[in-house]
Amino acid sequence: MTEGPRPRPTLRDIATALGLSVNTVSRALGDKDSVSAATRAAVQAEAARIGYVPNTLARSLVLGSAMTLGLVITNPSNPFYAQLISSIELRVRAQGYSLLLLVTDESVENEQRATEALLRSAVDGAVVVPVQAEWDHWRRVRDSGIPLVFVNRDVPELGCDMVGVDYERGSYEATSHLIAGGARRLLLLEEDLPITTTADRITGFRRAMADAGLKVSDDQVQAVPTKRYDSLALPWQPEEAYRFAQTLLTDAHPDGHPDGFVTGNDYFALGLLRALAERDLAVPGDVAITGYGDHPYAAYLQTPLTTVRLPAAEVGTTAVDLLLQRLRAGTERPRKTLIRPELVIRASTGGPPALTNRQEQPSSTPG
Repeated sequence: MTEGPRPRPTLRDIATALGLSVNTVSRALGDKDSVSAATRAAVQAEAARIGYVPNTLARSLVLGSAMTLGLVITNPSNPFYAQLISSIELRVRAQGYSLLLLVTDESVENEQRATEALLRSAVDGAVVVPVQAEWDHWRRVRDSGIPLVFVNRDVPELGCDMVGVDYERGSYEATSHLIAGGARRLLLLEEDLPITTTADRITGFRRAMADAGLKVSDDQVQAVPTKRYDSLALPWQPEEAYRFAQTLLTDAHPDGHPDGFVTGNDYFALGLLRALAERDLAVPGDVAITGYGDHPYAAYLQTPLTTVRLPAAEVGTTAVDLLLQRLRAGTERPRKTLIRPELVIRASTGGPPALTNRQEQPSSTPG
């Protein structure tokens, strides 16, 4: 005959074993000042011996708080979001909260289900990477009294807090770096996706060109057809930029091939590097390239990649801290915080302080 499950250890079990009241045991486990250090140590030791685990539901009823925060993420396969999840979980745990993680896979339907889960779980607040296609379901969460902090993508219609990366600044600095090194015929390879991070990078590219007195024609901003259009949760594929660049580089142009590429992610830069090598175009001698994201492989390519490093951990901890501030002082006005990324200069642009081996520096852009 097998034994059934053991009863869950309780505060009363600890109290009986030590000859204390249940109230004293509860105060000792809650680190109340009214309990001596010796009593607290004895209670904690007995709790560990019998395997006592606090009943968080009962605790939440007493405190009027679930002591749980929600995290709604779009695509955990994205290295940026993987690091974001880790930093948020560490910060939440350090503050005594639990974390409810929900993944939407960039689907509005999944996001709507996630909001229902947040409402059922009665979380205290939530950090959210929104899909950005619809937001009435987020309005319902906000109106229920659950504070929201949007991360990486904003939903300005809801007037909530937002923490993200200054994607426009990162693109501006990458483009300006290429221009400073002598590049004039620049192309931007971006994702063909309707999200604000893509739009911000395009804005940064155009602004840097304008500030340098360079015109930007429509064909200098190229949207790479991506499989993520079919399933937005898929990771980027170097093959997509490789195939696209093969066609791009075979098209004859009166000014010759581009002498600088700004890419919206490191995967696109990886595919581009192969396409350029197959055409015997040297990087950075003939063409300079910047990526975006500083993924782990970027520094270990045969030609290490100049790229924009994203402050994922800082974004995560800032978002949690802002959410906790909102829980303590809900009347404050919503805040939008953009954290500056870092341009990491490597061999794909010639390295600091400027590009090298540039054979020609034309002063005009493609028409």
